[in-house]
Amino acid sequence: MTSARRRWIGLVFISIAVALIIVDSTIVNVAIPSIIKDLGITSTQVQWVQESYTLVFAALLLVFGTLADRYGRRRMLLIGVTIFGLASILAAFAQTGDLLIGSRVIQGIGGAMVLPTTLSIINATFRGRDRGIAFAVWGSTIGGMVAVGPLLGGWLTTYFSWRWAFGINVPLGIVIIIGTLLFVLESKESADPRRVDVVGAILSIVTSATLVFGLIEGRTYGWWLTNKPLTIGDWTWPFDLSIIPVTFAVTLVAGTAFVLWGLHRQKVGKTTLLAFSLFRIASFRNGNIAALIVSLGEFGIILSLPLWLQNVLGYDALQTGFVLLALAIGSFVASGFAGAFGNRVSPVTIVRVGLVAEIIGVAGLGSVISIDASWLSIVPFLFVYGFGVGLATAQLTGVVLKDVPVDQSGQGSGTSSTARQIGSALGIAILGTILFTSAGTALDARLADRNLAESARTQVVNAVVDSAGAAIPALTKQNADVGKDAKIAFSDATRYSAYSAAGFLVLGLLASLRLNGVSVRREEQLAAEAAPVS
Repeated sequence: MTSARRRWIGLVFISIAVALIIVDSTIVNVAIPSIIKDLGITSTQVQWVQESYTLVFAALLLVFGTLADRYGRRRMLLIGVTIFGLASILAAFAQTGDLLIGSRVIQGIGGAMVLPTTLSIINATFRGRDRGIAFAVWGSTIGGMVAVGPLLGGWLTTYFSWRWAFGINVPLGIVIIIGTLLFVLESKESADPRRVDVVGAILSIVTSATLVFGLIEGRTYGWWLTNKPLTIGDWTWPFDLSIIPVTFAVTLVAGTAFVLWGLHRQKVGKTTLLAFSLFRIASFRNGNIAALIVSLGEFGIILSLPLWLQNVLGYDALQTGFVLLALAIGSFVASGFAGAFGNRVSPVTIVRVGLVAEIIGVAGLGSVISIDASWLSIVPFLFVYGFGVGLATAQLTGVVLKDVPVDQSGQGSGTSSTARQIGSALGIAILGTILFTSAGTALDARLADRNLAESARTQVVNAVVDSAGAAIPALTKQNADVGKDAKIAFSDATRYSAYSAAGFLVLGLLASLRLNGVSVRREEQLAAEAAPVS
């Protein structure tokens, strides 16, 4: 078999590995109502089922990107897929919400080993135009899997059980391991491995963990004064000041310390977790800023939409998956569009076109969300949104890494992936908080207009918010008027979440204006000069 053919077959299995971890970040969304019914988890636990995976994922990407460069990228990929598969078995058999969240944490560790490693393998394996095509395949896989996940999860949940949404990872993991061993070559830094920056790793984890914890738990414990004291075992938070501002203070201190510590180590010639020197590269620096902001808007809406479709419109998990399939179709169409025009216009232009499409799609979703909405009004905007995701994701990755030296590809891809995952984690946390807080506020106001007693209002609001909307169908059966108020409030909250996501995407579009496009002629020159990898 020729080396070129082996590279492309290897890319197939690398893409399946990416699909595995991206699907798992979205497949759970449509299964959440069934998980709530089966395990009795609260709305805060709903966010943590999503967030525990994304948070650990984001916190460890830099660590494993660096380790992959030094000890072997294929080796790290295989270890990550194995851990991910074993954690999926634990999740499939979880009997409580806490055990499910714990399993998701372990999945996040495995996923963090996989994602930056796939990018660095592509960066080290492909050259010239082949690299651009490989990045397009990688990015389109992410965009498509964001929506294929809900469809797969809906089918498994409807006809089997939500537990199979995790169990499906095991056979896929076995396929990835076999394909990687057969078709993906090992690669690592030419230099001798040096000690990993342990202090930097700890500081990055503390920064990410405290930031997302504060955003998710703020509505529970109080943004400034204590609404409910944090309790861990026999210990209870004793102060009137909430734990949340203290948590954000820790975020600020740890984040500052991480940057100062990294700059110090770089100055004395030691290895750093984050390659700060890469931020001197304009495409890398500006591209990561844009990627973080864009991801914040891209993935947050995926949390609220399935809850609204099932709890307000009454769709089952499979029907929800079919509605969200429009997003995947849009993304795959975008990959063909990018392939046709990628050699005629600059990647940055394609990124901006994609962001405009995303903004139109998400804002359009916000405009049609109501208790009387139908899938016919939703699907066109999801398609436009998916088209934008497919364009922006693939090309932005290429823009960020195009000037990164190969021997730093793991750190570069780890940083790029971290920016995206931090954006995704913040998106889920912020938009989830907007969803549940505004739903509770709107429902309380509507029930007050009906002169419902405060104790009764509190009971209804807590039931809707704590169940992430799952209590709405039962409320409707008990009292049609109260059920309608709950549906309207949850629809309004979903609309606010969509508009907020659109706002973040506008900021991402503005951030992309700092990215410089490369002329087609210059790209062709660079491709011709680049020697193919044998």
